[in-house]
Amino acid sequence: MQYIRAFFFIFTSFLFSQESICYGTTSKGRLENGVALPSSGENYTSYSTMGELLGRTYVHSKVKEIIVASYRSLETSMPDKVYKYAETGFEEGGKFSPHKTHQNGLSVDFMVPVNDAEGKSVHLPTHPFNKFGYNIEFDKTGHYDEVTIDYEAMAAHIVSLHKEAKKRGARIWRIIFDPKLQHYLFKTKYGTYLRKHINFSEKRSWVRHDEHYHVDFIIPCKGI
Repeated sequence: MQYIRAFFFIFTSFLFSQESICYGTTSKGRLENGVALPSSGENYTSYSTMGELLGRTYVHSKVKEIIVASYRSLETSMPDKVYKYAETGFEEGGKFSPHKTHQNGLSVDFMVPVNDAEGKSVHLPTHPFNKFGYNIEFDKTGHYDEVTIDYEAMAAHIVSLHKEAKKRGARIWRIIFDPKLQHYLFKTKYGTYLRKHINFSEKRSWVRHDEHYHVDFIIPCKGI
């Protein structure tokens, strides 16, 4: 019995420690050994418990490492800021309605960090009545109701993601964020770094991407 338990422990440890394998592209692909992002951490949370239960927060294992490490680094560099991630993809990848990408575990949506009327970092409200945040519309400067986009916190997060990806032999392919709001990011103290290292899509997407920023990572994938 003792040997059976030992074997079971080793087998399950190996099973759950396997690195994910991505296939194809973000818009036509799939995923093996996908892993779910943590529901929350010291300075972050998911956009929806329902979304988690429906299996909509799975990513490539290396992407998970990058995201968690990034949040951890922000605990020191931006200790008063809180963050929220949104939709990522299914455990086995594939079509992920209503998104046109998110198919191979390398795409992640992050809700914009915001400050309230007193300037305190708060989470953007995400619930069924606003399509879990995706139905929110910011104005041309980044205001919505009583909150304002915290461009400094957002820029710091993007820089952290880039650095953590680089440590792990990965890269950021592109970031999709409303082109009319991008210049506010470049006005932050991270602006020079962003211009040098980050590829922001300059074309308006099929949805505005003002309440969230879409990040595509580059990790070697197999063909479909």
